[in-house]
Amino acid sequence: MKIFFLFLAMIILQRFAELVIAKQNEKWMKNHGGVEFGHKHYRIMVGLHSLFFLFLIGEVYYFNKELSPIWPVLVTFFIITQAGRVWALTSLGRYWNTKIIVLPNAEVIVKGPYKYLKHPNYVIVTLEFIIIPLLFQAYLTCIVFSLLNIWILSIRIPEEEKALTKLTTYSQSLGHARRFFPKI
Repeated sequence: MKIFFLFLAMIILQRFAELVIAKQNEKWMKNHGGVEFGHKHYRIMVGLHSLFFLFLIGEVYYFNKELSPIWPVLVTFFIITQAGRVWALTSLGRYWNTKIIVLPNAEVIVKGPYKYLKHPNYVIVTLEFIIIPLLFQAYLTCIVFSLLNIWILSIRIPEEEKALTKLTTYSQSLGHARRFFPKI
């Protein structure tokens, strides 16, 4: 149980650091004319991500779940997803945010993982909703929040693409890239 809470604390600290960066980026973008979209679903998305951790804690603690027997494989996948997360966020730089904020006429980022995928960060979050619960055998959390994540992304992604298409050269810049799976 100690490993679980240490692991969880590390992830939660990482998320808080990301929120600080997102707030700084939001301020910079809005000071430069950034326009925010997706107000309606954003609170739901934040709630879903918060509930994920509470549900995970509840399932692991209440059912006294142990570390998975295949934990080395899952930790390896988790480390890879974290490297992907850093790659995606640093590729966007000041344009990265947890909200949909678009700077009109800004050059669309087509470097890093965005050269291959339109939404690499959403792929990473989706994988985290699978890997983290499986690491501690929290199968119910894995299933419920994977489905909820698919639902919220079915709202979020079209809203984001609509905003980017409206205010930037998104369609021309990333028209070749796939949403979730790179061309091989």
